[in-house]
Amino acid sequence: MMASSHPLQNFYSQLEHLQSKYVGTGHPDTTKYEWVTNQQRDSISSYVGHPQMVEYFAIAEGHSVSRVRMNLLDKMYRPCGEPPKVVEDEE
Repeated sequence: MMASSHPLQNFYSQLEHLQSKYVGTGHPDTTKYEWVTNQQRDSISSYVGHPQMVEYFAIAEGHSVSRVRMNLLDKMYRPCGEPPKVVEDEE
């Protein structure tokens, strides 16, 4: 019995499906800024989702748990600052 498709082709079709389904997995046109922003947002959402991590950060920073959680949620808006300016090619 012969395989219906090449394993590498199957891998790329699955990767393409994941990239279209989940924003954070990236795609060939993903910029460095977008990739780092997604990574930072994933990390921050994990921290907020684990109360022990928020408590740890609160002790380390000397703030209340609520203040640290609020700061983390505020940081999710633009975790890496302003997006870089897009330079358009003049033709």
